[in-house]
Amino acid sequence: MLSRQDELLKEIVETYIKDVKPVGSKSLCEKLKCSSATIRNEMVILEDAGLIEKTHSSSGRIPSEAGYRYYVENLMKPKELSGDDILKLQALFRNNELVLSDTITKCMEIISEMTNYTSVVLGKASKDNTLKQVNIIPLGDEKVVTVLVTDHGIVHNKQMIIPSNINLDELVRTSEIINKMLVGTPIDEINSRLEFEIKPEIAKVIKKYDEVTKFFHQTFSDFTVSNSNVFFSGKNNILKQPEYNDPKKIKEIISKFEDEELISKIETHDKEINIFIGEETEFDPDLTIIKTSYKVNDEEGTLAIIGPKRMEYDKVITLMNYIKEQIEERR
Repeated sequence: MLSRQDELLKEIVETYIKDVKPVGSKSLCEKLKCSSATIRNEMVILEDAGLIEKTHSSSGRIPSEAGYRYYVENLMKPKELSGDDILKLQALFRNNELVLSDTITKCMEIISEMTNYTSVVLGKASKDNTLKQVNIIPLGDEKVVTVLVTDHGIVHNKQMIIPSNINLDELVRTSEIINKMLVGTPIDEINSRLEFEIKPEIAKVIKKYDEVTKFFHQTFSDFTVSNSNVFFSGKNNILKQPEYNDPKKIKEIISKFEDEELISKIETHDKEINIFIGEETEFDPDLTIIKTSYKVNDEEGTLAIIGPKRMEYDKVITLMNYIKEQIEERR
């Protein structure tokens, strides 16, 4: 059974999460059936312990970072998912037409909609893939499809127009040279090797070697861009939160979301679901980041939910646990 102080702190945290207003002693008296003097005395103890704090504009109290931390570690109980929520997520995991990476990103999109928070998936970056094969498939009418396959099973297709000064046979012969000499090369190193090592070999057998090399440069560059390792959902959800109603803070958080180096720090290899609150996030003092890692065969990455410090921790933890269980079953 919770002590009165724990019960009081739990009520303050959950009421503030819901109403986004400092919690006064009057409402707490009604809910906990205590006298106002008792509530005020207990609130002084919680405030002295650094678990709640006053705001400048109200006599009510709000949770501190330490208060949120104590809540998630000692008082919070996971929230049951509704039948509709489970059905939406189950439908994706049971869709055998989707590869796992697509299933994960779509599930995190749904979670972003359910919670009104921002979700992030950090998969393996394109630089973590090595070349397995590149093929040229003719379509007629001076068009081809370039097919690039990596060691992690990523298949990149792009329809391209054959430049007028080269022909299909030259592209096919060059793809054969690339497959012979560059298989196993990290994707982010291919264009450099193509220019300085492979181009001289291409020049021995192909007259328009410069133009052909440019064609394949474009192919590998397009792959790198289209296979970014960061997938956001609900990025603007943060801007709907009261904590970000100030133009300066809006500008700051948008800038942080655009900072690839900062976003990359969200990555984790910890298999547990971890909660980082405020300053602990090393991202923004008004945010909470809940994250975990996943690994199935050759696919691995990080799942994260970003929201205000007054996040619905019980709901997000339950959703993250569900996603992890479903991913594990795909092994």
